[in-house]
Amino acid sequence: MRAITVPTPGGPEALVLADRPDPTPTRGEVRVRVHAAGVNRADLLQRMGHYPAPADAPADIPGLEYAGVVDALGEGVTDLAVGDRVFGLVPGGAYAEAVTVHARAVAKMPDGMTFIEGAAVPEAFITAYDAIVSQGALSAGENLLVHAAGSGVGTAAIQIGRAIGATVLGTARTADKLERGTKLGLLHGIVAKDAVFAKEVLARTGTAGADVVLELVGGAYVAEDVRCLAMKARIVVVGTLAGPSVELDLSTLMRRRACIRGTMLRSRPLEERIQAMQTFARHVVPLFAAQAPSPLKAVVDRVFPLAEAGGAHTYMATNEGFGKVILEVVR
Repeated sequence: MRAITVPTPGGPEALVLADRPDPTPTRGEVRVRVHAAGVNRADLLQRMGHYPAPADAPADIPGLEYAGVVDALGEGVTDLAVGDRVFGLVPGGAYAEAVTVHARAVAKMPDGMTFIEGAAVPEAFITAYDAIVSQGALSAGENLLVHAAGSGVGTAAIQIGRAIGATVLGTARTADKLERGTKLGLLHGIVAKDAVFAKEVLARTGTAGADVVLELVGGAYVAEDVRCLAMKARIVVVGTLAGPSVELDLSTLMRRRACIRGTMLRSRPLEERIQAMQTFARHVVPLFAAQAPSPLKAVVDRVFPLAEAGGAHTYMATNEGFGKVILEVVR
């Protein structure tokens, strides 16, 4: 198979197309012939040498999500068949023509969904649902604040929040991204300059504040989050693009009886990744297959051929996209 490898950490030019043996599924696994793979911030960090792959992933092949067709079954697999169209997450190795994955960590793609769309779904929607619902306990009638609203996870969270019945607020660096977000269910868009947005959040919610915050930026944003929390609010930190450190007003956090928690999917043990995938398959995937207009949809920004993974990384680093960047495997 062909795969994008990182022989030596570096810039986008460090991504090298190479030939590798096809992986062989072991007991309980399936092999998926990849048609498309999503590009994520973690891939850029891995390429630069800042985010090594877990022990159960290829050390030098990036890629956390895929869409493709099952073409081989390991011993004991009964829930999937050769020819099934599937998508899912892996701890690494998705920038390739084939991956092996535990059969319980795979979900069947809805009819009518393309592989390009499928590759835009798993990381964004599993991360968003796990953060704001499974951990943040978002419910109907609450206020959800989504930072980096134009990102893959951000656009997924907006849609999930709308489907649940929450009021969705979002921040972004440009008004254009917020305008595009309104079509997904963003009710209140706030252009965040210098990590200032709390007064606007309070004004848009009638001083009620945010019940759940999906924190994709980190740094000074977390301190500003605390200033606009509702009583018993939950901040779930998923990303730290603005930095991993912040000075917090703990007295406000205490008065609001709020909590801050961090989460990360990639480093979880297999059993927890399977649980997250099963939750996704049960509660999220059916919303893509619902009658038109479907409550959820994949948001694809740009598509690059697998061989142009370096160009995809360069584009993602500009932060100009809205939704997902996808690598297509052209055979």
